[in-house]
Amino acid sequence: MGFVLFLMLALWLLGQWMRAPVRARLVMIGLLYVAVLSAQLVLPPEAELRQATGGAPEPWLALGGAALLAGGYYALLRRLRARAATAATDAPSAGAPFREAELNRYARHIVLREIGGAGQRKLKAARVLVVGAGGLGSPALLYLAAAGVGTIGVIDDDDVDGSNLQRQVIHADARIGMPKVFSAQTAMEALNPFITVRPYHRRLEADTAPALFADYDLILDGTDNFDTRYLVNRAAVAAGKPLIAAAITQWEGQISLYHPASGAPCYECVFPERPAPGLAPACAEAGVIAPLPGVLGTMMAVEAMKEITGAGRGLRGRLVIHDALDAETRTIRIARRTDCACCGGAAAAPDAGPKRH
Repeated sequence: MGFVLFLMLALWLLGQWMRAPVRARLVMIGLLYVAVLSAQLVLPPEAELRQATGGAPEPWLALGGAALLAGGYYALLRRLRARAATAATDAPSAGAPFREAELNRYARHIVLREIGGAGQRKLKAARVLVVGAGGLGSPALLYLAAAGVGTIGVIDDDDVDGSNLQRQVIHADARIGMPKVFSAQTAMEALNPFITVRPYHRRLEADTAPALFADYDLILDGTDNFDTRYLVNRAAVAAGKPLIAAAITQWEGQISLYHPASGAPCYECVFPERPAPGLAPACAEAGVIAPLPGVLGTMMAVEAMKEITGAGRGLRGRLVIHDALDAETRTIRIARRTDCACCGGAAAAPDAGPKRH
């Protein structure tokens, strides 16, 4: 059997030296394979030729099956790349064209019917601001970067601490002490060099939020305190920008999309008052299971991509609650309140559908 494999290799190298097409070389090797397999199947077991070529057909059948699988996988990859290139070419011309490396990177997106080349261009043109580079911001930032969101801003005034690394997967032990926004930038740019990351190493303040939010299409809130959540919500409502906000504690998390300009409630419609002291302790006090921020943060990234591309049904008017301890997820309907202190006086836009970017 080894001699036959050597002959196959020799045929391939000879064809390469003669600059024969790949298909011609494969045909030569295939004919040799068929001849050997036929000898194994037709000749009696004691035949000298059959003994010299392995003595049994099973190894050759296994080899042929493996070659078919490898060839099928290669053909599938070529087909995916061809479809990705075609879809990207047929997409709207807005925005910079994709490079070959980007087409290969985003091929699994482009072949999705709900995204396609047009949706991937929207992702590339999108500008998303993530408030907080902690437990929720970590997976959201990583997946937004991996997905090809063109401009990603991240604002956080904190530094990486060893206690963060149990759940904040965008950071690393070697970057302890570094500002979280710069640590996140390092990880995101290492993951995808085709995006722009804007780090803001400062606390979000009421006087600076309007100008910052005006520069982005979509806001993600992954903060861990109510003061900042209310500030983010009010700034998003004032700017007319959709807000995807999530929160976690211990084993539970929740997520929704807030956008009064499209008929959905704002965060303050659903949570008009801060909970009483002790009812919603921070993770540092109550603890949190490590993968839970990953679950909710990844959901934030999914909802952001749906909002940008227009795919599927978003979370306007719906609050998803995930209970990891009992492995349950439920959805409840939420609505605007006319007496909301934040958005109660703001009329919904004439078209109450989602805003597309």
